[in-house]
Amino acid sequence: MSIPIFVRGIRPLVADSESCYKSKVSVVFSDVYSDLQNAVSSSLFPHYNYSMIYFLFALVGLLAGGVINVLADDLPRRVRPQRPHCGQCGYVYAPSGWLAIGRWLWGDRVCPECGARMRWRAVGVELTTAVLFAILPLIITHPLTQAVYALYMAVLILIIVIDLEHRLILDMITLPGTLFAIAISYLLPPQENTMRLALAGAIAGFLIFYLIYWIAQFFYGAGALGLGDVKLALLMGAMLGFHRIFFALMLAIMLGGVVSLLLLLTRRINRHTYLPYGQYLAVAAIIMLLWGVQVYNWYIQ
Repeated sequence: MSIPIFVRGIRPLVADSESCYKSKVSVVFSDVYSDLQNAVSSSLFPHYNYSMIYFLFALVGLLAGGVINVLADDLPRRVRPQRPHCGQCGYVYAPSGWLAIGRWLWGDRVCPECGARMRWRAVGVELTTAVLFAILPLIITHPLTQAVYALYMAVLILIIVIDLEHRLILDMITLPGTLFAIAISYLLPPQENTMRLALAGAIAGFLIFYLIYWIAQFFYGAGALGLGDVKLALLMGAMLGFHRIFFALMLAIMLGGVVSLLLLLTRRINRHTYLPYGQYLAVAAIIMLLWGVQVYNWYIQ
């Protein structure tokens, strides 16, 4: 039986009592969220309710991007995360300079201690996270799912940055993230994920990419893929569920192939160049978080 046909036969199985409890939790969360949304938007921007929500999501994304920058600097060095600081000398910025976009706007683009220039990665991460958070309520309407998926996207962006800069996918991110994703899936709408689908997806993602890992080792030698990529597939399966993990892995393989081909054609790399693969997995996971349910529903119909 092929994987697509196997996926097509999957339907979320949720017990009546579990569905009832999740429904009550979702209703309570939705009511609180709606009351907060109406109170904030009507008092500050009475004619721009939805614009206010998008702005708030973008603002939270901007702040999350600042946190991602700090973690991307400190976690690979196995040091305790500090307040925003210079990546070269460790100079701690004043609160007004905690966000890279703020330092860029005010012209503070050089570290006052060592003179190191501000990295554009920091600005790019903050802007990218802000944009992704802003479009989240356009696509996902369930409030708890919005909050959970925002956290997922922040984690995946952190993984992308660290993998690009250090070729590392840290266990301290993927393993606790997998446990959290399986646990929180109990409260998500069944069409998004369930605990059973999250657990099955984590197992499927791990086994499929573990097989790919050994195939790559056999044909291309050590270093073609790392076990960190396998653990990232485990995390993706827990985040996306069994019904979406296969699409995400296929999309990641396609992205990796297309980008690698373009780099080969432009002579940016050669056949023996090793490229970090976690970025393609994480990007595919973000895409499937946003549009995976639509893709799955389109496929089974």
